[in-house]
Amino acid sequence: MREPVILDTIRTPVGRNRGAYREIRPDTLYALVIDELLNRTGISGGLIDDVITGCVTQVGEQGANIGRLSVLLSELPETVPSVTLNRMCGSSQQAVHFAAQAIAAGDHDYVIAGGVESMTRVPMFSDVEGGYQNLNPEIFNKYEMLHQGESAERIAEEYGLSREELDKYGFQSHLRAARAAKSGSFKPQIIPVDGLDREGNKFKLDYDEGIRFKPELEKMSQLLPIFREDGVITAANASQISDGAGALLIADREAAVSDGLKPRAKFRARVAVGGDPKMQLMEVIPATKEALKRAGLSLPDIDVIEINEAFACVVLAWAKEFKPDMDRVNPNGGAIAHGHPLGATGAVLMIKLLYELERIDGRMGLQVMCIGHGMATATIIERI
Repeated sequence: MREPVILDTIRTPVGRNRGAYREIRPDTLYALVIDELLNRTGISGGLIDDVITGCVTQVGEQGANIGRLSVLLSELPETVPSVTLNRMCGSSQQAVHFAAQAIAAGDHDYVIAGGVESMTRVPMFSDVEGGYQNLNPEIFNKYEMLHQGESAERIAEEYGLSREELDKYGFQSHLRAARAAKSGSFKPQIIPVDGLDREGNKFKLDYDEGIRFKPELEKMSQLLPIFREDGVITAANASQISDGAGALLIADREAAVSDGLKPRAKFRARVAVGGDPKMQLMEVIPATKEALKRAGLSLPDIDVIEINEAFACVVLAWAKEFKPDMDRVNPNGGAIAHGHPLGATGAVLMIKLLYELERIDGRMGLQVMCIGHGMATATIIERI
């Protein structure tokens, strides 16, 4: 079987809701990262066999196969096909999995895999008019279908996580992200994008816009709960609504080396799992176990872990199960600080993971993401 490898990666800065990207269409954002991948690697666009794209809210400007429309906007030739998929928050991580699987199967030599989401221009749930009320009533006869926020509250209850613990974790996410941004750690993985400031003036965004560079824990602790009057989930300990795009160039190792390209990482495990839609965010636990099993590793073997900060309680509950070295978990902050542009976040986390492994000269990296309706995706990569 052929060996899929990661050749290069690029992402936009993550933009705030109604922030710098408010006048930029999502397909334009995605075309930017596609073009930058071509520019960085020097690969001919004609060698790209497919573009696999994650996007959650596929309606309006994100409808009609946004992956294909972005290809047509990009420097890729029109002969390059594209498909858009929705595995909710794990969409672009799944895009990477599908790309690697197509290469391993021998169908392709080079695939661009990534994702995009403009939650400003295409609001979350706008593809489901009326929200959960429009789901098939038979589902409610089988399962208690909940909003993710209520699931987060139940997770906090089950694992005994206090409001103070959650807020401290959110505070730490901003501190870590701010430190990394100030040190320049994110610069190599980001393509600056022309955006608008609050006054409508053009500027070059070259950092993740949601990061609070001077977070105040006291102010965070004063925010009201979102989902329950007496709850613990607030805007300070949950991910931000955001805009962004990211992409990776995945290739067959032999073909890449023959073409003079240098592989940076290979895949040790690719996992998707399903489970309880009520406690829908906790499938990160079985996903992690399965990924480690397939890779023949244990958690101490992992040098860097990126677990999506959809809510602080997800990371802290996962940590109670695995008892990791927390210095290795989201070392440069996560979605609480950067933001969570749904369909793009999987690619963003994979990019952050690879660059951090290279920065610390680490070997193994784990990415794991909770997904709505009780799913999770996990990937283990190994530097080459």
